[in-house]
Order: sequence, then structure tokens, then C-alpha cells
Amino acid sequence: MLLDSSSKLSHLAYEMLRIRKIEEAIALKYSEEKMRCPVHLSIGQEAIAVGVCSQLSKTDLMVSNHRAHAHYLAKGGSLRQMMAEIYGKKTGCSKGRGGSMHLVDLECGFLGSTPIVGGSIPVGVGAAFGSQLQGKSLITVIFLGEGATEEGVFAESLNFAALKKLNILFVCENNLYSVYSPLEVRQPAGRDRVLLAKAHGLQASAGEGNRLDEVVKLTSAAIDSLKKGNGPYFLEFSTYRYREHCGPHKDPFRPNEEVFHWEQRDPLLYFPCTDPEKTLEIEREIEEAFAFAESSPFPSFDPSEETIYA
Repeated sequence: MLLDSSSKLSHLAYEMLRIRKIEEAIALKYSEEKMRCPVHLSIGQEAIAVGVCSQLSKTDLMVSNHRAHAHYLAKGGSLRQMMAEIYGKKTGCSKGRGGSMHLVDLECGFLGSTPIVGGSIPVGVGAAFGSQLQGKSLITVIFLGEGATEEGVFAESLNFAALKKLNILFVCENNLYSVYSPLEVRQPAGRDRVLLAKAHGLQASAGEGNRLDEVVKLTSAAIDSLKKGNGPYFLEFSTYRYREHCGPHKDPFRPNEEVFHWEQRDPLLYFPCTDPEKTLEIEREIEEAFAFAESSPFPSFDPSEETIYA
């Protein structure tokens, strides 16, 4: 779905605003200490999740990392179940046993999120290989941060994906930081992750991740290539997260001029949702989701109840 109509653009702008408001509500309520798990917010990065998922079908598969809320919601995951999971409740998408970093919803093709840096990569490659062995033409999307490209499993997984010509779209969200460490203290100057992917036999390209239209355009081209049987594709999108690595607060260690630079490039400024009724709709949905989460029961943690597999 390219942005060839105002209605499509309006819908995706709504989706970005929805994710932004959901995560801002999580940040606001986190101090109540009812969400007893770490949360990694992607405020500022919404265009990538929304733009990529706009090109996928419900049956396509997705694997994410510790910063997974936007990916899960954009893929069609349930807000009520996500909030219940963050609250550790039985009605959560992982039965209250996983928390923010372990979201799973097979109904919308969201295979799960893995908090270990780089951990999502081999899981997604394995899922794609399984689909290939079963003769399925599904696309598997693997979200990763630029920090994950420093892990050995990144090279191993790209090599295997290229060797088997797996139907994988690797989406790298380059927000410049790993925890509090900027890119220049972690990777040598001049390293080009797109060239790294190409060296492993993948097709690859990069673009501005805060521009919804650019994300959609590049993702559409990558999906088209995958459907033609050209093998795995690597996309890198530049973006920026406004909050600290883990938690609800703003990062106190960022240079002010850097923050200002990226605030002027906020994805919601490029493509705003200007319908006040839609804003109220989002706020009502968020209020209802928090109420659902708070009123839901905690899991019993009785292994005989539902976690025994034969």
C-alpha cells in the first residue's frame, strides 16, 4: 500500500499518533509502580513500525527486540492484551508471564520479542527457514537495532539467510544509541551496515526512518523484490528515540543541540493526524485498555493449569 491517496496517508498518520499516545501514557503511569517490568519506549521511531507494517499481510511473520511496543501494535496486536501483559496479568498476550519485552500474538503473526541484543535475528531466520521447508510464501520481518549488528550472530544469520535465499526482510532501526553509548564509540568511523549486508549476499538499502513516505516506498520495493524470489533484503532506517534506553524518562546525557535537531524531524510533524475526533478515539481506547489491565486477574503460576506440553 503506497501513499497514493489521502485516506491511506490519514490512516497511517493516525496509527503513528496512536502508538505515540500509548507510549506516552505508559511513561506517565509508570511511576504508579503497577507495571512491574522494564519498559523500552520507541517514542520518536513510530514511522518505521507503521510504514513497514503497512506493506505486510496479517499472515506474514514478525520477530522483534526489547523495544517492541510499536512493532506489535503496528502489526495488529491487541492494545488491551499488551497493557495487561505489561501489568503482569493473566489476560496479557503472554499470559502475564513475559512483560513488556516478551510480547507474543500468533493471531496477527507476531511470533515474539526477544530482549537479548541480537536475539531476534536467529529466531526470525529460523522461522523463515521453517516457512520455506513447509512450502509457504510468507515474509518474515526481523526488527533489530544498529547495536545488534555488532553481534556475531548478525553475520552468521545473514550468511545463512542469503545461502538459503530466505524470504526475510531485516529492518535495522538506527537510533544512534545502544543504552547510553553513541554510535561513534561502538563502531569504527565509516562503517556502512548496508554494505555489510550486501557483502553477505543480501540486497540492501537505507533511508530516513522519520519520513513515513520514505519508509513505505523502500519497504514496498523490498517486499516486491522478496516476492520475486530475489532472496533476503536488508533495510536500515535512521531515526531517534527521545526517551532513555529503559524507562519513562528523557535521556539526561544527550547533547541539547542533538535533541533539538531530531525534534525538528519528528515523524508526527512530517505527517500529523489533525482530526480531533481521532485523537479522542485514541484517548478513549487507551483509558479502556488501562482499566482492562488493572481489573484483570494475576496468573496463578500453577504449571498444571496451562503450561504443560506433551
